[in-house]
Amino acid sequence: MGHDRQLTIHYHRDFDGMCAGAILSRIRQDHVLKDGREGAVVCQSVNYDQRKDWDHFCEGERFAIVDFHFHPRAEYWFDHHPTTFLTPELREAYAPSERWSWDENSPSCPPLILKHAAHYWDYEPSERFREMAHWSDIIDAARFESVDQAVFGDAPALRIMRSLTVAPHTGWVDELTTALIDNDLEQVACREDVEKAHQRATRNRDKALEQFPATVQWKRGGVILYDASSNKIRRERFAVFYHHPEVFYSVGVIPTRSGFHMTAGENPWNPPATPLHVGQLMETYGGGGHRAVGGANPESLEAARRGAAEVAELLVEHMAKAESASRTLDST
Repeated sequence: MGHDRQLTIHYHRDFDGMCAGAILSRIRQDHVLKDGREGAVVCQSVNYDQRKDWDHFCEGERFAIVDFHFHPRAEYWFDHHPTTFLTPELREAYAPSERWSWDENSPSCPPLILKHAAHYWDYEPSERFREMAHWSDIIDAARFESVDQAVFGDAPALRIMRSLTVAPHTGWVDELTTALIDNDLEQVACREDVEKAHQRATRNRDKALEQFPATVQWKRGGVILYDASSNKIRRERFAVFYHHPEVFYSVGVIPTRSGFHMTAGENPWNPPATPLHVGQLMETYGGGGHRAVGGANPESLEAARRGAAEVAELLVEHMAKAESASRTLDST
């Protein structure tokens, strides 16, 4: 099968997805040099708001998808999200192959791609790609050593992660992903634009830690609900656990470029003994995610606030039932 058209690799626009997109791009470009069968390979981010007409996504184009929902027309597809299949029909359309792989037990997408490439394409990953896979696991699965590392860590991967919160324009993430195809994390982290963004993001982090306590709406039953939807409020992903290390779950509303986002997640440093699948919970609001963390983009701020409050109440109810069951077991 000869190809001379461009292959666009669509990746979820976060650190995990960026590394996955860069790695698959490099692997496919290396194969082009071997067999000359494919045209150019480019990276382009994708986000939840692009699922509205998923059947017709990139119709007539050659594309791959990494770290995002399954699509049956994708030439290559790799994901680790348990909520990746948008319909039962799409789940039925998936079967592992040389070009598709799904492993919901993988902490992030890059190691899944590297394992697949080694098995099917006899690919030996470079040290820089192994480093990307290592940090993707830490960042995407929140496997930080401590809340201090998550909030104040200064490793190249963490500087890049933080800089993404203040992307100067929508195409910037694609620029960094393209840079990661041929450069290691340190080289990309040392770019002047990344350093400038990181300095700005660091100032925002400090402001966010200062502002967070006022965003808390309530804390009950090991669950905390906050509203950081105001554009005057800076956001820090782990501020809630920095200030409230005792809670098991946080639920909040935050602003994004594509609208208001409701987010929920376990405390990585104080997880519940009997967890609820947060990603599946968020599926009911048009989103998704993993067992420990998930999100959704409702139609409006009001819908996001209403949904976040409902999710928080469900988690409180779950924690109460789990505690009651635990007491019953202890008494028998």
